[in-house]
Formats: sequence, structure tokens, C-alpha cells
Amino acid sequence: MRGKLVVGNWKMNGGLRQNDALLGDLRAGWKVTVGRSLAVCVPFPYLWQAQAALSGSGIAWGAQDLSERPSGAHTGDVSASMVAEFGCAYAIVGHSERRAQHGESDAVVARKAAAALAAGLQPIVCVGETLAERDAGQTEAVVLRQFDAVVAQLGDKLAQAVVAYEPVWAIGTGRNATPDQAQAVHGLFGDGCAR
Repeated sequence: MRGKLVVGNWKMNGGLRQNDALLGDLRAGWKVTVGRSLAVCVPFPYLWQAQAALSGSGIAWGAQDLSERPSGAHTGDVSASMVAEFGCAYAIVGHSERRAQHGESDAVVARKAAAALAAGLQPIVCVGETLAERDAGQTEAVVLRQFDAVVAQLGDKLAQAVVAYEPVWAIGTGRNATPDQAQAVHGLFGDGCAR
């Protein structure tokens, strides 16, 4: 039986005072329950704040992205080992905004997932199709293409990853993915990974 994992992605939002209030509310309201996990993925500057506020609470924290490279002259990038130093459990890779706004390919996403695992982080690999792709009946082809790149990179380590279906077509369109639609997509992946 799979457990439930709920992850809040702050995107490019937050501030020290706001974060203190939100993290405090999360900590006060969260009750650790078997089979249920909660995490927040915060912007890089706030990893220390999440670590300080959530340590010992049963709530995990993570990064919204990371570099596929371990180190070097890559101004602005943050490596998986840097993220791990803040006690992160998770790193989101392949988010639709990174794919669309930063041109991240399936291969880059797969390398980021591998970098996360190498640093002891659990990658949350986002896959999903746009509205045009869904309306054209391409959901399965798009999602499996994205997933297959990760499978090829991770091999038997895939079971250590979380695959998150992110229906891009449901973001800001007024259309929502039903539980049946999400389950149908997750059913494409088989039993080889944590979901």
C-alpha cells in the first residue's frame, strides 16, 4: 500500500515574516499519521528557515529545483549537495514551469533526478501534458516520453523517486483534473516507482 504525500510548492513567493507564520501554523496543525506525509518545497533562500522551523516536527522540506551538475562555474545554479546540507528530503524536478520557461528537456530533468538521488534526496519528478496535447489525445505519449527519459537515467533506482502527475492543462484554465484522470495517468507507470 502506498502512503499519501502532500507537498506544497511555494513557487517564487514568501518572505521571512510570512514564512515564520506559515511554517509555525503548519507545525502547530500537523499531526503525524502513519501512511501520510507532508512536505514544503521552498525557494532556495528560505531552506535554512524551513529547516529551523520544521526540524523534529514530522514535516519534511525540500527544494523547488536543483542543478544537474555537482559543482563548477555555473552562476546561479544550486547543486544537490548544497540542498542536502539544509536537511532537505525532497527536490522537485521537471516542473512544467521549468520545462516551459527555462527550456528544460526530458534529458535534463532525468539528470536532475539522478543528481538528487546521488545526494540522498528523493526527487519529485513532474510529468504532464499541456491543454493542446490533451485535446489532441497525446496525454499518454507525452507523459510516457517524459517518464521514459527518467527510467533510462535512473534504472533500478527509479523506485526511490516520486512521480507527480502535473496536468499543465489544469493550471489557470478553469479546468480541473479529476481523480480518475490522475489515476489513469499514474496507471501508465506500473509498479516500479513510489507515487
